[in-house]
Amino acid sequence: MEKFKTLTATAIPLDIENVDTDQIIPARFLKATNRDGFGENVFRDWRFQNDGSINTNFVLNQSQYEGPILVAGDNFGCGSSREHAAWALTDYGFKVIVSSFFADIFKGNALNNGLLPIQVSPGFLKELMTTIKTDPKTTITVDLEAQTIGIDGSNHSEPFDIDAYKKTCMINGYDDIDYLLSKKATIEAFEKTLQTY
Repeated sequence: MEKFKTLTATAIPLDIENVDTDQIIPARFLKATNRDGFGENVFRDWRFQNDGSINTNFVLNQSQYEGPILVAGDNFGCGSSREHAAWALTDYGFKVIVSSFFADIFKGNALNNGLLPIQVSPGFLKELMTTIKTDPKTTITVDLEAQTIGIDGSNHSEPFDIDAYKKTCMINGYDDIDYLLSKKATIEAFEKTLQTY
């Protein structure tokens, strides 16, 4: 995984609540077993019309909005537990998802795949949405080490929680195996103490 410490970027406002994993990546696209190529079908049924033409009313198809941060409505990632939802979002290019609530399984899948889910208060989420819609060039700064997210050019920011282990993994670009390998010397030293008994 890529290391993640800070990110300053523009954001895309997905002002829809209860976005489930089938809306993120429809079940008919779950045939592959590796992570590549899922991004082209992220939000497929919202991005495209039934005839395959682009839905210009959907925010991802509106040229004024771009960036690796998705600011979404409450209860993002609900529904089935498919890890493919996190794969699709990261393959599309998202690095951060902001919402006022995440489904637990989606949150875990996101963190396991280098996608940072940031849970903020409903009030701050509303402010983010309004600010981005008013000025799509607004940048957001995410500081993982400090665990803060803020709207640049204002004094508005908010802290967020993250599991300490997952924070360490994201900052260092570790998956679970990489983390264990980073502790190899400590583990070997501990094993030597056991050999004395």
